Amino acid sequence: MTTDPTIPSTTESGAPRGSDSHSLSVGPNGPLLLHDVALVEKLARFDRERIPERSPHAKGSGAFGEFEVTQDVSKWTKADFLQPGKKTRMMARFSTVAGELGSPDSWRDVRGFALKFYTDEGNFDMVGNNTPIFFVRDPMKFPDFIHSQKRTPDSGLRSTNMQWDFWTLSPESAHQVSYLMGPRGLPKSWRHMNGYSSHTYMWVNAAGEKFWVQYHFHTNQGVENMTNEEASKLAGEDGDVHRRDLFEAIERGDFPSWTLSVQVMPYAEAKDYRFNPFDLTKTWSKKDYPLHEVGKFTLNENPVNHFAQIEQAAFSPSNTVPGTGVSPDKMLLARVFSYPDAQRNRLGTNFNQLPVNQPSNPTNSYDKEGAMQYHHSGNAPVYAPNSYGRAYQDEQGPVDNGWEADGELVRAAYTLHAEDDDFGQAHTLVRDVYTDADRDGLVETVVGSLKDGVEEPVLSRVFEYWTKIDAEVGKRIEDTYKANRRPIA
Repeated sequence: MTTDPTIPSTTESGAPRGSDSHSLSVGPNGPLLLHDVALVEKLARFDRERIPERSPHAKGSGAFGEFEVTQDVSKWTKADFLQPGKKTRMMARFSTVAGELGSPDSWRDVRGFALKFYTDEGNFDMVGNNTPIFFVRDPMKFPDFIHSQKRTPDSGLRSTNMQWDFWTLSPESAHQVSYLMGPRGLPKSWRHMNGYSSHTYMWVNAAGEKFWVQYHFHTNQGVENMTNEEASKLAGEDGDVHRRDLFEAIERGDFPSWTLSVQVMPYAEAKDYRFNPFDLTKTWSKKDYPLHEVGKFTLNENPVNHFAQIEQAAFSPSNTVPGTGVSPDKMLLARVFSYPDAQRNRLGTNFNQLPVNQPSNPTNSYDKEGAMQYHHSGNAPVYAPNSYGRAYQDEQGPVDNGWEADGELVRAAYTLHAEDDDFGQAHTLVRDVYTDADRDGLVETVVGSLKDGVEEPVLSRVFEYWTKIDAEVGKRIEDTYKANRRPIA
């Protein structure tokens, strides 16, 4: 939408405004009048400009672009937008997780990596992070995790003691915490970080064969990170450094791009794979399941209105299209419900009717009414089945993107696979992936975080936690902390 410079300003109902500078008063110095519609409307509207911020992923920004398929993956999926040569308009939103809307972009944190593809078969959303794993594997613990990263109820301050208390009492967090405390916890910019689905999803091909997949979005700008000192300096100098970097890069024609690759696991192999392939705290070995290139997306269009196009953008892993599906990942199954429900609270019942969230193909939904309905079905039947020509489905039988399940209703952890444990992959990351310099930085980062009010018994559990991840690193953390601890007067 663009404004016509020849049209005078109006009220929201379309009437000409008498003035955009002066309120209606009894004489130039007298009291204001309630029937000054223009003033009342302007103030009432201003009072309602803010909508609830996301919790988490409040601070972020994004852009629009195009996804192009460069390789043939049709043997694994029938999804139309993933067929050879297909081009699809899309958008991306990047964010921090724990910080509020006004928080600095450069805080050490996981980064959100949310994508929306406007396909011919409906919107397909991939809501991931810049890490291939996460802190917890059961959604019952997710709100507690987020609460531990936010603010205390008394002071309203963030608390490293609260964070470490949760992490050390949740050993499944070890892999992600090792990732976060390493060099990848401080990306130089959104353009210089990878994105991952983290979850396992399903693909279905035209023959009905099913596959498990994990998505990897590798930056074509190269992965670059910051030091603690650089990040701290930027937090004070420019809290919007990542938002600014993305907008200005696109504005000058330096369009960032990412290559999409997938790991593909045959359906039947999930049952006996050495790690639980649906455990969000684990990765799949690339030796077992190598990467297969799919395509590339390029961001080449900045928003023209940040609020309408970025703040109101609503993502959810429930937005799948034919040829794709979810998996038995417990965290993913909870997100399928929770994400659109959060958008109903944040944006309203009809959030999918906002232009940024509308699918590009026609819809035929029997959902109706609710606040701010814009698109409607006229006087067509509002129920199914009906005798008056409005289409409806009545299919029965197995779905093509489903899976088998049996057993009693229980509250229980996943059944362990042969090599499942909480610290093994974290140890591999710290010992075999990180360099000596990376480990030095990790020790410095962890010790630095412990100086900010971490107390017993949490402190001792932190040392134990890191020793279980890697004995040498754990000892260095404890020794360095104790060597630098101020003596009690």
